[in-house]
Amino acid sequence: MSIFIDEQTKVVVQGIGSQGTFHAKRNLDYGTAVVAGTHPKKGGTTWEELDLPVFATVEEAIAETGANTSLVMVPAPFTKDAILEAHEAGIDTIVAITEGVPVHDMTEVYDTVVRRGGTRLIGPNCPGLISPGKANVGIIPADIPSPGTVGLVSRSGTLTYQIMHELAQAGIGISTCVGIGGDPVIGTQFLDVIQAFAEDPDTDAIAFVGEIGGSEEQKAGEWIRDNIPDTPVVGYIAGYEAPAGKQMGHAGAIVKEGGPGGESAAEKKEILEGMGIAVALNPSEAAQLMIERLG
Repeated sequence: MSIFIDEQTKVVVQGIGSQGTFHAKRNLDYGTAVVAGTHPKKGGTTWEELDLPVFATVEEAIAETGANTSLVMVPAPFTKDAILEAHEAGIDTIVAITEGVPVHDMTEVYDTVVRRGGTRLIGPNCPGLISPGKANVGIIPADIPSPGTVGLVSRSGTLTYQIMHELAQAGIGISTCVGIGGDPVIGTQFLDVIQAFAEDPDTDAIAFVGEIGGSEEQKAGEWIRDNIPDTPVVGYIAGYEAPAGKQMGHAGAIVKEGGPGGESAAEKKEILEGMGIAVALNPSEAAQLMIERLG
């Protein structure tokens, strides 16, 4: 099994410009069922590069193709409306890759789509997710991971690729990798993904890549400690050299000056290790710790 996406996933792409086309083609070539694109002014045409139909709305795409997952690749000013449209049309899982989405837009989206609507939203500002051998929705390089039993969740795309590569070199595969994104307001949190991994019979171990700022990693750690203490879990927190008050990479990666504490990488590492979770100092060590735990 896997979480969130599998062989039954049918993807409609919202945003069929150059980037949307490039990554949708990569997903399609991997074997993912990319079934359509949408564009409000090009409904009824053909997406020539992929030889797929284009619909004016997500609702029409669902009716004609049975799409159940949306890949949002539209520019940031239009991302809010694209996510809301997919939600209102009945899409099960929305994967928003776009970066630079205004926080104000995402607070409205989160309240409508996630908190009240109960729809699975991954991102924004994320690489998407991949279940190796089954489906790839987003921009994760499909040639890195192999199928396996380690569930991986991360705020960062690039660091995730490094860990997956080193695990693959050791013959260790991935059940599903989920990039949740690094913005201050995102749809799916660490704990949401880790709970899904815990319920997946084919996920035997969990790795997560966190960042400075916030306390989502600690919340996930508490749940792991209290509910799945025997599951091999390895963490890595990026940003050990980050100074307080300075944004590092992602918009949400910032330790607030004068904040309550527990937001720096060192503090998170100490807190998580106090919960019995092994935390690495770099991606290579994270992979090595997982290799050791899996014997």
